[in-house]
Amino acid sequence: MITFNKRDGARLRRSYLMAAMAAASSLTSGVAVADTTVNVLRVEVSDAEKQYYNEVVAEYEARHPDVNVEFDYIANEAYKTRLPTLLQSDQRPDIFYSWGGEGLRDKVNAGFVRDLTEPMQEGWQALYPDSAVSPFTLDGRIYGAPLYATVVGFWANTALTEQAGIDVEAIETWEQLENAVVTLREAGITPVVVGAKDGWPMHFYWGYLATRLAGGNGIEAAKAGEEGGFTNEDFVRAGEMLQEFAELDPFQSGFMTTTYERASGMFGDGEAALHLMGDWDYLPSKERSVSGEGVPDEDLAFIRFPEIPGGAGNAHSFGGMNGFAVTQGAPDEAIDFLRFLLNEDNQREAARRGIFVPVAKGSEEALMTPYARKVADILADSSFHQVFLDQALGTSVGATVNNISTDLAQGVITPEEAVERIAEAWQFR
Repeated sequence: MITFNKRDGARLRRSYLMAAMAAASSLTSGVAVADTTVNVLRVEVSDAEKQYYNEVVAEYEARHPDVNVEFDYIANEAYKTRLPTLLQSDQRPDIFYSWGGEGLRDKVNAGFVRDLTEPMQEGWQALYPDSAVSPFTLDGRIYGAPLYATVVGFWANTALTEQAGIDVEAIETWEQLENAVVTLREAGITPVVVGAKDGWPMHFYWGYLATRLAGGNGIEAAKAGEEGGFTNEDFVRAGEMLQEFAELDPFQSGFMTTTYERASGMFGDGEAALHLMGDWDYLPSKERSVSGEGVPDEDLAFIRFPEIPGGAGNAHSFGGMNGFAVTQGAPDEAIDFLRFLLNEDNQREAARRGIFVPVAKGSEEALMTPYARKVADILADSSFHQVFLDQALGTSVGATVNNISTDLAQGVITPEEAVERIAEAWQFR
C-alpha cells in the first residue's frame, strides 16, 4: 500500500496543474494551427459592393472565429485572362466569380471546380429559381451558386435625350433607336458611348441582336449544329444590323481605344446620351465620373433593348447569371461561407442598397431604386434569359464573338465572314 504525506500531495497537485496548463497550451496552439483562410476572387466592383462584402465577411467571421475570409478583386478584362493561370497555380482562390455556361465547363473539365450538387440538396438550391441554377448545371451536376442576374439595356441620360426632343421610353424598336441616334447627332450630342477596346461591350450589340433574331432556341440549335449552325441567316443578319448601326456614327470619337471603365465614367460625366451596358453599371458609372456623382438620378433611365419586328427572341432577355464556384481542394469552410454569402437575408440587404438584383426567392421585394425594379420587371417578363455569348459559348468561342463584334463595327469584315469565324471556333473549341 502506498501512502502520501501532505508534501507529496502538494507536489502531485502541482504536477496535475502543470499538465493541465500544458494541455491547455497545446489545445490553444492546435486551434491557431487549425485556423482556415478562405480566399475569394471577384471581378472588380463598386466601392459600395466591396463595403457590402466586408460587412458580410465580418458577420461570418464573428460567428466562425477560426475562419478568415479574404476578398481579392481583378478588373473585368484582366480577370478573364488571369483566372485560368491562377487556377493552375499555388495561388488559386478557394472561391471564384463565374458566369456559368460553357466558360465554366472548360474549368470543370480541367478539374479545377468542386461539385456542389450534394450541398445544394440541403435546402440551398431551394432558395433560387431553376433559371438561376441552370447556368451552373452541367450534365446534371451543379458546379456553382448564383449571386444575381444581370440584364443588358440602354442607360439613358434623359437631360440629353430631352434636349434633342427624344422620349427614350418610347424607343421600342430597333428602327426607333436608329432614328434617335440620327436625331442626337443632328443636335450635336454624342449618341452612344462604348468601351470597344475590351471587346465584350461591343459584343453586347451583336449578341443581343442575335438573341432578338434567333431567340434562345435558335442559339441552342446553332450549338447543336442544327439549322445551319452559327452560319444561320439570323446570325448573318445580326452582323448586317450592327454594321448598319455603326454607319450612323453612333459612337464617341476613339471608341476602339476606350476601355469599359473609361466608357462608364464618360457616361457618368454626361459625354453621351446612351450607354448599352448591364444594370450593374449604376454605381460604378457614378464612382468613375469626375464628380464622383455621375448622372443625377432624376436624369437617369434604364430601357430595354429594342425589339426587331418578327424576331424570335423579342420576349427574351440578354445578360448574365452571375455567381461563384468553389475550386477543387478548397476547404469545406469555403462552401459554408458561400452558402452564408448567398443566403436570403444577405441578398435582401444587397437589394435594399441597390447594389444588384439578387436571385434568392423573395429578395427582389427589397429593391429600392426604379432602375433595379425595371430590371426585375424585365426578368419577370422574359420567357428566356440568354447568358452573355462570350461566356455561354466558352472561352475560345467567346473571344471570337468579341473580336468579330468589334471588327463588324469597324467594317473590316463582312457579316458572312464573321459567322464563318464563329462556326469554325465552335467546331474546334
